Amino acid sequence: MRFKFGLILTMIAMQNNNASNPFDRDTIATQQGDLVMTFIGHASLMFEFNNCILHIDPVAGEGDYTQLPKADIVLITHDHYDHFDREALQKILQPQTKVFLTQKCSWTSKTGSPVIMKNGDVQETDGIRIEAVPAYNIKHMRSPNNPFHPKGEGNGYIVTIGGKRVYIAGDTENTPEMKALKNIDVAFLPMNLPYTMTPEMVADAAKAFKPAILYPYHYGSTDTGILLQLLSNTPEIEIRIRDLQ
Repeated sequence: MRFKFGLILTMIAMQNNNASNPFDRDTIATQQGDLVMTFIGHASLMFEFNNCILHIDPVAGEGDYTQLPKADIVLITHDHYDHFDREALQKILQPQTKVFLTQKCSWTSKTGSPVIMKNGDVQETDGIRIEAVPAYNIKHMRSPNNPFHPKGEGNGYIVTIGGKRVYIAGDTENTPEMKALKNIDVAFLPMNLPYTMTPEMVADAAKAFKPAILYPYHYGSTDTGILLQLLSNTPEIEIRIRDLQ
């Protein structure tokens, strides 16, 4: 009976902890304070930095956005439903929120200011620099010459926060533009078929631009252990596996 009672207390404590803090978080030290990254799920992330809240690809199916902080900045990588969710957006918008998104993300709102970014565009807001990087398929196609993500339609983003360069790749493969990136401190690279990259593609890209920290994300049922093995001889890249299926 004593064992069962103790087990019940442990389960209750775990449930309470999960209810108050349902998502994993990592903290990155920068020149201007801590960057706290919250892993909401799939491609949905939240960054907190010096009282600024940045949401990336918020999707209602990944978390209860009524319980998350309102956004100062939102980044939308492209128009697919698992990245661009108007319902989630409405829950985190404030009058001053700036929403950076692509041309195909047709959206209007009385709250928040949409800013269209094309590949190669650069914006700066709240002391944060945002660069739009091409995100597209080279190999994986819906049908011949019909890629899941055509070139020019989607963005990845490099966000410079407190001197740290964080790359959120969006839905893409290991493109020449990705492999040419420099000085990336943190990278989020997608890893699921047929829409984005295989572990081999992610490893190829990572070896090319060598992020200090690599998070595979948007990985569905892909075995993340394959990536760990492929990069086992690349100690300069720290691979962090979080719940971003």
